[in-house]
Amino acid sequence: MRFRPCIDIHNGKVKQIVGGSLRDAGSFAAENFVSEQDGGYYGRLYRSYGLTGGHIILLNPAGTEEYEADCAQAALALEAFPGGLQLGGGITAENAGRFLEAGASHVIVTSYVFKDGRISERNLERLLREVGRERLVLDLSCRRRGEEYFIVTDRWQKFTDTLLNESCIREFSAYCAELLVHAVDVEGKAGGIEEDVASLLGSSELPATYAGGIRSFEDLDRLFELGGGRVDFTVGSALDIFGGDMPFEQVVRYAEERL
Repeated sequence: MRFRPCIDIHNGKVKQIVGGSLRDAGSFAAENFVSEQDGGYYGRLYRSYGLTGGHIILLNPAGTEEYEADCAQAALALEAFPGGLQLGGGITAENAGRFLEAGASHVIVTSYVFKDGRISERNLERLLREVGRERLVLDLSCRRRGEEYFIVTDRWQKFTDTLLNESCIREFSAYCAELLVHAVDVEGKAGGIEEDVASLLGSSELPATYAGGIRSFEDLDRLFELGGGRVDFTVGSALDIFGGDMPFEQVVRYAEERL
């Protein structure tokens, strides 16, 4: 169980937002925290603790001025911690190389591997040719409909027809090195984890990271239990470095004790 720190960037600022509030229209998101520090600060911080495998998420749509502002912040983080951070948000087969060359260890992809709500085998194969399985992380972020979870795309705003279940996890695992899942309904709310999602990730044979709702060390204990100690985690809004109550250094030590 590893701690995978995050750098979420929106409108050119490092932020913590309520995931389900994100809207492309007006570049809107409900904000929990807007940092006065830039991406380089967090890259240096994570590097000083040896926290490899964290992720940078660009939260604006590609092709906008806001996205390029996000990229500028991401570049500072990658320069500060080359090879130590993964990067996602607007990644395609055409631009993935840009971020790998800038220092990302992996690219994280969701929307590009879906088209009209369905898996695009063509795009997935193009990604594999350009990036290679060993540098590709698939983000299977999900939202609940009824009693089931569906993968969502386009900055968590659009539902696909793909259920997140053990079969889905096995299928996607053939194409990538790792999985990342944001439980979007609780993302940024620090209201506790989605236990069903955590349990599903425990079935993954690949490294898998859970994000969403973690607010306490009791939540981390529960995640450890549900995931059989195999599921890595991200803490966002609850961390003191993002305005929350969980001390960053204690979270680092918690994970180190469970390796």
